[in-house]
Amino acid sequence: MKSAARIEAFLEMMSAERGASENTLSAYRRDLEDAAERIPANLAEVSADAIRAYLSDIAGRGFAGSSQARKLSALRQFFRFLYTEGLRTDDPTGTLDSPRKERALPKIMSEADTGRLLDRAALEAVDHGEGPGDHGAALRLHALVEVLYATGLRVSELVSLPVTVALRDDRFFMVRGKGEKERMIPLSEKARNAMRAWQAERNRVPAFSVSRFLFPAASESGYLPRQVFARELKGLAARAGISAAKISPHVLRHAFASHLLQNGADLRAVQQLLGHSDISTTQIYTHVLEERLVRLVNDHHPLADPGS
Repeated sequence: MKSAARIEAFLEMMSAERGASENTLSAYRRDLEDAAERIPANLAEVSADAIRAYLSDIAGRGFAGSSQARKLSALRQFFRFLYTEGLRTDDPTGTLDSPRKERALPKIMSEADTGRLLDRAALEAVDHGEGPGDHGAALRLHALVEVLYATGLRVSELVSLPVTVALRDDRFFMVRGKGEKERMIPLSEKARNAMRAWQAERNRVPAFSVSRFLFPAASESGYLPRQVFARELKGLAARAGISAAKISPHVLRHAFASHLLQNGADLRAVQQLLGHSDISTTQIYTHVLEERLVRLVNDHHPLADPGS
């Protein structure tokens, strides 16, 4: 049986037994057919050395580490299937190391751009003639932006906040995040003021005033869809003179964390505020800490080069 037939049998198993989606099956097919085309032998019978050479080939073709790892994962699944079905007596991928995937640094807004964004939102909340929509929409957007930058909430946590957060007027509130874990979130005075202004406007709309959500909407969930907020945020950025391509709710969450670290916050504290269960997730910000340490030494070490 040629490699094409083995690939078809593998894909049939993935569909029937594991319920793989069409997109997943198409991705497996592309990766396995690429390997079958590039490896000068029947794919089902190749050696570990041949696969190693193939991995070097795709690296030489400029594929990113993540793409290389994905292709190797498809081959692992394929050869595991052949071994399980008794079509091979070994798994040639068993001794291969996964290509190293470079962890992408998060997009980060500067403190200056973040300030411009917040100032524009505040201006439109005061004078809705400055913005494209009605006064209520401007107040809501101002509250969303202020709370997001003040707290670093995930966008799903932000749009689904209960109205009780605004009613209590406390400096802290509890949020339930991933894995149903609760964490304490501090709230700045500016964010509390923006929430109060939005809450007063929200209560004037009968359909909104009875909602249990701070940012209610006529949606299936009952609260503002995150896609709507993301679209409004990009519009705000454009009006503030900031490229819309550079801004998203997640970018503001990253700005919250990065700006805290730049100004002396502890990585463990930032981990807790972001709701990361593992410190390794928060360590994407270590480049910020490294820059801060370099500045610290250059600014305060007695033998530091003042021009460095």
